[in-house]
Amino acid sequence: MVLEMIRKENDIRKLNEEQLRVLADEIRQFLIEKISATGGHLASNLGVVELTMALHLTLDFPQDKLIWDVGHQSYTHKLLTGRKEGFDKLRKYGGMSGFPKRKESDCDAFDTGHSSTSVSAGLGYVAARELLGQNHSVVSVIGDGSLTGGMAFEALNNASRLKSNFIIVLNDNNMSISENVGGMSKYLNGLRTAHAYTDIKRGVEGTLKKIPKKGDQIVNQIKKTKSGIKQLFVPGMLFEDMGITYLGPVDGHDIRKLLRVFHEAKRVDHAVLVHVITKKGKGYAPAEENPARFHGTEPFDIATGEPKAPSTRDSYTQVFSKVLTDIARKDDKVVAITAAMADGTGLSSFARYFPNRFFDVGIAEEHAMTFAAGLAAGGMKPVFAVYSSFLQRAYDQTLHDVCLQNLPVMIAVDRAGLVGSDGETHQGVFDLSYLSTIPNMTIISPKNRWEMADMVRFAVDFQYPIALRYPRGSAYEGMREFRAPIEYGKSEVLYEEEDIAVIFVGHMAELADQVRKELKKTGYSCSLVNARFVKPLDTGLLEELAKDHSLFVTIEENVLTGGFGEQVMEYVSRASLGVHVRNIGITDDYVEHGNVELLRKEVGLDCDAVVKQVVTDYLMIKG
Repeated sequence: MVLEMIRKENDIRKLNEEQLRVLADEIRQFLIEKISATGGHLASNLGVVELTMALHLTLDFPQDKLIWDVGHQSYTHKLLTGRKEGFDKLRKYGGMSGFPKRKESDCDAFDTGHSSTSVSAGLGYVAARELLGQNHSVVSVIGDGSLTGGMAFEALNNASRLKSNFIIVLNDNNMSISENVGGMSKYLNGLRTAHAYTDIKRGVEGTLKKIPKKGDQIVNQIKKTKSGIKQLFVPGMLFEDMGITYLGPVDGHDIRKLLRVFHEAKRVDHAVLVHVITKKGKGYAPAEENPARFHGTEPFDIATGEPKAPSTRDSYTQVFSKVLTDIARKDDKVVAITAAMADGTGLSSFARYFPNRFFDVGIAEEHAMTFAAGLAAGGMKPVFAVYSSFLQRAYDQTLHDVCLQNLPVMIAVDRAGLVGSDGETHQGVFDLSYLSTIPNMTIISPKNRWEMADMVRFAVDFQYPIALRYPRGSAYEGMREFRAPIEYGKSEVLYEEEDIAVIFVGHMAELADQVRKELKKTGYSCSLVNARFVKPLDTGLLEELAKDHSLFVTIEENVLTGGFGEQVMEYVSRASLGVHVRNIGITDDYVEHGNVELLRKEVGLDCDAVVKQVVTDYLMIKG
């Protein structure tokens, strides 16, 4: 196997052309086999095999810096830098990350996980290089989907001022997770017809050269100008107009052509963008046919492409999708918004039924939030479905454009809490903290699938800003017997006893119920409360519970700093309720990748750890 010859960075340079062709095939087969067992990002990685190989043949690692936007397409990069053995524990706890990690390898220049960041980071590297008098290459790879993000345009605007080399590789596969939308997508669609521009250029050159005596001189003079022939005969070249040299498009699966254009790019003394056309999922038919399905996949059967262990229960996302679609059938003011995540957020079904009321704004969470605010101000009922981790990007717009005006925008906060294998950049463990700081914001979270359905209905009709927070995975089907009507700002008391009151947030219901049962087994009296509303806090219930309870235990899958538990603790202290409060949650740290249940044990969100802490606290209180 040629792949066995790659033991460390730069080993690929020892291979001949035939070996490179074989290596590309072996890498694809290796990725399919490994990801079918571990799960991971398949389609995006299959699409950049030759592109990554060409970059490694062009660059010298780790001296040169390669920055991957988002980073989920860095698997081939990891293989070519000697991390082949790590794929057996890809995205498992203690194993190799599915994203670039500086602490994992010196060849990973920048930690990434969110989109549209690579050009900004690359510019920082270039500035540092110039200030330190260094001369290495800096390359940022950004996808056409990520290019829809406003941050990318801010960085391109800044890059146009450079006076030294900086290579931006535009990996164009016409996909982010969902199919790309908007003006940038249409613009790139035009550029993808490379032969049209090439034919025009060759035709113009040929015609000019036929002019007696002056022909060659005219062509050479045009080529010396800053923009060259392409600027004269292909008007509206966006990147060239910004002062960034544009090279391409080039076939992203032809190593020879890629090497030629990358060597040309390295000679440019300012910012240069190399437009590379790739096919997402290349080399594996199921991924080519359905790249969105294989963007981030669970373990699957290679022969069929089907999941090895398909879920038989509805997820919270599916419940949200079904209920929202049902509501929209009866209320034509309901509109849905996604930031390039129609499938992941469950809005694909809504889009099929109500295409005129569905808006995919591309990878642009900031714009999506203010767009929702405008819809609400205009009399509609906007629902913006977004992953918790990506909602962070729209904090200012939530505060300034939605909540300041107290507009009725529903934020469906999907993938809240620990999400597992994608790791630190994707764990949704901060939303309760940052949303709770915003005036006029209401935050609710369901305990099970039935309360999820009720909360979707409540939130859509709510007249003010509201965030509905729910996790990834199957919806909890316990506690069905408890389904009291949702009343604004009121918690739900499930079991009312004395001494210890366990108050949980949302999908911590199952853990909280287990904790109560274990406490009861050992003779402790324990009330169980479903918070329902993280904001506003049900202070009236806290005051009632304080009369016959000496210990409040809060459980949330969120960082403790600024979370629900701290709000409870602060009120108990301020109101002098005389109750000890124990907050159970995630400490002030980023949570690594791994199985969710294992991660919960690691952070102390498992039954044994919680019961031990509660008993210790209670015995201390009782002296």
